[in-house]
Amino acid sequence: MKKCSIAMIMGLCIILEGYSQDVTWPRQLTNQGSVLTMYQPQVQNWDQFKKLDFRLAFSLVPNQGKEVLGVLYMLASTDVNMDNHKVLISNLSVLKTNFPSLDAESAQKMGEIVKSFFPSERTIEGSVEQIVACTPKVEPATTVMVKNDPPVIFTSKRPTILIQLEGKPTKASTGKDNLEYVINANFPLFFDKTTGTYYLYDGLEWQKGIEPAGPWAFTGNLPKSLFSLASDTNWRNLKGTIPAVTQPDKNMPVVYCSEKLAELILFEGEPAYKMIAGTTLKFATNTNSDIFFCNGNKKFYYLSAGRWFSSPGLNGPWTYATPNLPIDFGKIPDESPASSIMAFVPGTEQAKDAVMIAQIPTTIEVDAAQAAKQVNITYSGEAKFDPIENTTLSYAVNTTDKVIRVSGDQYYACVSGIWFVALTPTGPWVTATTVPQVIYAMPSSSPVYNVTYVTQTVTSTNVVVANYTSGYMGVYVMGTPSGVIIISGTGFYYPPYYYYPPIGYPVYYPYPVTFGCYAYHAYPYGGVAYHASYNPNTGVYARSATAYSPYGKATAGQAYNSKTGTYARGASVSTPYGSRSAAQAYNPYTGASGSTRQGSTPNAQWGSSSVSNGKGQSTSGGHVTTSQGTTAAAKTKNGDMYATSNGNVYKNTGNGWEDASKSQPGNATGKSNDFSKPAGVQNNSTQEMNKAAQDRQRGNTQSQQFNGKSSANFGGGQSQGGGGGRRR
Repeated sequence: MKKCSIAMIMGLCIILEGYSQDVTWPRQLTNQGSVLTMYQPQVQNWDQFKKLDFRLAFSLVPNQGKEVLGVLYMLASTDVNMDNHKVLISNLSVLKTNFPSLDAESAQKMGEIVKSFFPSERTIEGSVEQIVACTPKVEPATTVMVKNDPPVIFTSKRPTILIQLEGKPTKASTGKDNLEYVINANFPLFFDKTTGTYYLYDGLEWQKGIEPAGPWAFTGNLPKSLFSLASDTNWRNLKGTIPAVTQPDKNMPVVYCSEKLAELILFEGEPAYKMIAGTTLKFATNTNSDIFFCNGNKKFYYLSAGRWFSSPGLNGPWTYATPNLPIDFGKIPDESPASSIMAFVPGTEQAKDAVMIAQIPTTIEVDAAQAAKQVNITYSGEAKFDPIENTTLSYAVNTTDKVIRVSGDQYYACVSGIWFVALTPTGPWVTATTVPQVIYAMPSSSPVYNVTYVTQTVTSTNVVVANYTSGYMGVYVMGTPSGVIIISGTGFYYPPYYYYPPIGYPVYYPYPVTFGCYAYHAYPYGGVAYHASYNPNTGVYARSATAYSPYGKATAGQAYNSKTGTYARGASVSTPYGSRSAAQAYNPYTGASGSTRQGSTPNAQWGSSSVSNGKGQSTSGGHVTTSQGTTAAAKTKNGDMYATSNGNVYKNTGNGWEDASKSQPGNATGKSNDFSKPAGVQNNSTQEMNKAAQDRQRGNTQSQQFNGKSSANFGGGQSQGGGGGRRR
């Protein structure tokens, strides 16, 4: 199995590393003294992500014979493990072979030898990225209706924190004199009713102000009620913050506040830019945000949650700009550090790859009876349901689980990617054999819309077979005039729900948001805030959970991977001044929390997803072992080999194309090199091979990036409380 290290999240720069996946090509097989070297497949069609129609170039060295090159055409079954991005290719069927250098009789003999390498138990392993990159793309038949209104966007050039409120400050008593705390703030924020003063802990020092919007100023004098609160075990995380320091840090952060969902673009000093070769664009290098400037129209462009916004200045006003991106965004070179945003430029190959990957399902197979025993849904008070607009459905608002009332005595709950049904909102729950179609017809404006991306059946042996795609994790496919792209969040805003118990502190239930962050109060102070980003290089969509404490923010990452359909999580703590310890994570879409094997996935509660093909063959480690031996990576003197659709084999020399079979001994065809036209002259074969080379390079690069060998930060905006990051 893959080894998944902690997903390091500083701001929203998320890097997954440590995956031990070896998907190197070419691969070498041995059989009765013969050696078959297979080059990377070129896909004709990947039907329903289950049936693979492909061809590949190969070299065959028969036992005591000479090397011969050829093209192999095959059909196969595929099983995709979306936890580790591996594809198990099995049930291999050889359709035909072609040997450009051999006569018909010799070709038939060599073809029989090639077929002997593929008994029924033979499997091949590849990566999702490699296969997707070279698979012809078809745009999805449907896309999601979303909102693309810009959030409030702040810009700062020094350490800054953003107080994110959902509406006006909602206060509750701490039980200490006249001291209240703000429930819906993402930082420890208190209000002294006696003096009408707010007190904010920003990470290392306290600040005070008359309104959350400021102005804020350092204070070393705190009310006695805060001293009393710090000694209360219910507020134990205030320990160490009181008494307050007497001098502010030299980098005491500026405080911004917004009652609407907001983003913070945080530069490390004055903005610094670098030109992108071959374009009129330049990108900011001293921020974790994706900021570009176009010399052509003199506009700034900002990427957040997969959406582009433009403005004549960094201070706004910002408008939605994805459909109107300058053409130069599509010309950003692959080698540019700025190319990490290409998955969000409509019409690019990277965007097409991301859309296809988002449609690959993750499959969960569990025992129906055992799964139902693990379901325990709790509510704050009696279960309360609000209607889902334009439907007869309603959803539970006072639980972290997704519970939908279909009728007065029929309740469906989607828990960790599996559907359950009960006659009461509290159960007992049984695994659902079917899910009413009315649920799948709910609009994208619903707070529980993501569950429509989970489908399931129950077999005659009482095994649940559930599937979910990226929408379950909040990653959707959006249509634009120039093509479809991946975005995070629907753009609709879902107001939080507050529950006030007879005794104790209020409970605050926020819903997933597209922009900004908000607080989930696991403790009476502080909370857990969420933020969205997506990294096409690692395939990671990140909705980070940030627990704001007196020590700053403890960020635990929901790292959703649109290429896996799952998310990993890890943790770090940062303030404007550095990093400290760790915190748990929580995913507001699925309700899953905590850490599990290999990072966390919605199906981790059930053990592991379906990763085998039913024959005891599974994708694990860096190779596949069967009774036929091991498929091993191999180096070859032939270099990078490709198969044309008409059955020829060509080598990519780096400076052009060479007919790899032309110079082989025994070439009986007398075929001339149809790539030998003068420089600059294009023909269909040249275009075909150039496209194949680009696809292969892109797929291999993305596969390496998923494995942590490289990374890029982009797309989600800057976190609150950082000093800014740099893209080099």
